[in-house]
Amino acid sequence: MSVLTRNTAPTAEPSAAPRSTAATRRRNTPNTLLSKGVVNGMLIVAAGYTLLPVTWLLFAATKNHRDLFATSGFTFGDFNLLTNLHHVLTFNDGIYLRWFGNSVLYSVVGSAASTLICVATGYAFDKYDFRGKEKLFGLVLGGVLVPTTVIQLPMYLLATKAGVVNTYWALLLPALVNPFGVYLARVFSEGYVPNEVLEAARVDGAGELRTFARIALPMLAPGFMTIFLFSFTASWNNFFGALVMLNDEQLYPVNLGLFMWNSVTQQQPEFYSLVITGSLVAVVPLIAAFVCLQRFWRSGLTAGAVK
Repeated sequence: MSVLTRNTAPTAEPSAAPRSTAATRRRNTPNTLLSKGVVNGMLIVAAGYTLLPVTWLLFAATKNHRDLFATSGFTFGDFNLLTNLHHVLTFNDGIYLRWFGNSVLYSVVGSAASTLICVATGYAFDKYDFRGKEKLFGLVLGGVLVPTTVIQLPMYLLATKAGVVNTYWALLLPALVNPFGVYLARVFSEGYVPNEVLEAARVDGAGELRTFARIALPMLAPGFMTIFLFSFTASWNNFFGALVMLNDEQLYPVNLGLFMWNSVTQQQPEFYSLVITGSLVAVVPLIAAFVCLQRFWRSGLTAGAVK
């Protein structure tokens, strides 16, 4: 037995090395390296294309009015970023701060309420059985296919009948309806909330509302943050809805206010610096939201990928 052991043991070692070497060679073949290089090159080009406008905005926001037109777009002139920020924040009694606060109200409050409704609705579609469930969900999916701009006129007519035109409610109420968020919430509920956990909570005497709030909702945190981020971005960039619904500049979101400033730049060129610096400030909340919430939405986007 000892002879057999000595004769058979060394035979396993030489066979392992060629296999690992062959696998390494396959991974490092020219075709593989070329494919990686092409993919990485395409990603770099896409990232550069995406960041190019923001980079130009950053350069332009540091220039005074003379350097803005006298220098190249991607070169620095005299550094006037702080001066430009002061002009933006103090112009017309600080109207820009009012617009910025309105955007925060529309985006944060409206998106939080919309996301909670979407998560509760998607959870109900997933965990409960009722008559016409799939047909109703098909109607929700149909709403995903309807562009927002198409329904702005009917929404304006409804807001006129309700008497909420030119008020905060004119933008907050439509933001509560998010068919795509309901669809995502159902997907997240299927992937994150096991039925066995809900049954155990019911056996312990928990009601349906308490089961959702104490058990299902914490499990759906990645999905909640993902839907909130999508809704926040859509609300922050909701220019056309604000243009249709609002007439009072005190109610404008920041993007509509910047549009109004930009509309007078031909007659008053000094507004160029205000528009550019104000646009740079308006981008900051979106970047901050993506950076702060990325660990939630990155995990949320992979929900259901592995069962």
